[in-house]
Amino acid sequence: MKIWPFRAVRPSRLRAGDVASQAYDVINGDEARKLVENNPYSFLRVEKSEINFPAAADPYADEVYESARDTLRAMIRDGVMIQDGAPCFYICRQKTADHEQSGIVGCVDTGEYEAGRIRRHEMTRKDKEDDRTRHIDCVNAQTGAALLAYRSDLEVNGLIDEIVSSRQPEYDFRADDGTTHTAWVVDDGETIERIARAFERVENLYIADGHHRVAAAVRVAGLREETGRETTENEEYRRIMAVITPHDRLRILSYNRVVRDLNGMAHEDFLAALSRDFSLELSAEPVIPEHGGIFGMCLADGWRRLVVKNDAGTDTVDSLDVSILQDRLLAPVLGIGDPRSDERIDFVGGVRGVRELARLVYSGEYAVAFSLYPTSMESLLAVSDEGRIMPPKSTWFEPKIKSGLFVHPLDGTLR
Repeated sequence: MKIWPFRAVRPSRLRAGDVASQAYDVINGDEARKLVENNPYSFLRVEKSEINFPAAADPYADEVYESARDTLRAMIRDGVMIQDGAPCFYICRQKTADHEQSGIVGCVDTGEYEAGRIRRHEMTRKDKEDDRTRHIDCVNAQTGAALLAYRSDLEVNGLIDEIVSSRQPEYDFRADDGTTHTAWVVDDGETIERIARAFERVENLYIADGHHRVAAAVRVAGLREETGRETTENEEYRRIMAVITPHDRLRILSYNRVVRDLNGMAHEDFLAALSRDFSLELSAEPVIPEHGGIFGMCLADGWRRLVVKNDAGTDTVDSLDVSILQDRLLAPVLGIGDPRSDERIDFVGGVRGVRELARLVYSGEYAVAFSLYPTSMESLLAVSDEGRIMPPKSTWFEPKIKSGLFVHPLDGTLR
């Protein structure tokens, strides 16, 4: 696999903690507006630029994307963001109380995705892909990195560990959620070449997080070639910025479900319908599944532990807990045929915990919530290798990579 260094636009050392923000797709507009109230440097003003306008404004208006472009350029003019003078690789690390992960920040070619060597496990939604395509094209930069995984390799892993242990970091700060973010700049030619050579032994990469970012980057490259906006002298527009991490250093949390109603059924009828495929047991405490085949369910009268009755087999997709819940409960009982488009269902990342599920149900906003056992990285790799797709919202990666620490200009530079 060929990977490239690039000239990142990134925060000045003193501003990194202020600039670094949540990704655009993990918080809503109201949450983002609150976060930037006392922080004029937050990268959310670029990544989620609709917050620069009143809440009632159209989030997809041309001026929203133009605002992202103008805000980023203002941050560069003011010295909040700087750009490296020569192409570099970078190492970024996220560390929590119980987990640590590190990866190489670099660029991969859009053609590798189109050829299937950068493999996916999710479908994208057209509206979200359209949004990121317009954002990247207007800003003329990729403002957030995709998270890619490779099958753990001792040589590549060793290079990451060597850099982390032997060099002074460029950034090292603790975010509000307690996660420590550290980054190193790799700017010497010898180490850059060692990293590039080490990745030649990596056959495939796997999209862990950021399917819409990747798909949008590919679309932007195609649009620019169709319209003749790029020349052969510039290759950056054909590259995708990514954090590339060993698969066994990533952590997947559960991606839980909440549904607004019981599909017209009375409480007792709903429980009776479930009993065909699941055994049900009342629980005095919120249910956190201890292994696959077990689900927690919260209703207005409390929690139940659900255990699937019949073995789901060995099919890589059908045996996933997210598939079991969808195929045996959400679709046949609650009538959620397409969870991508059905407005009756929503998804809650495992980082928010089961108490958030209970809050949503007990508030009356939702009728029922389900906690799931996390999908494994091994399952993700297997599904991707088969060229198949998981149900939507099958994986929640945590800790998340902050946006704003690295920006990839499509013309090589931003002014």
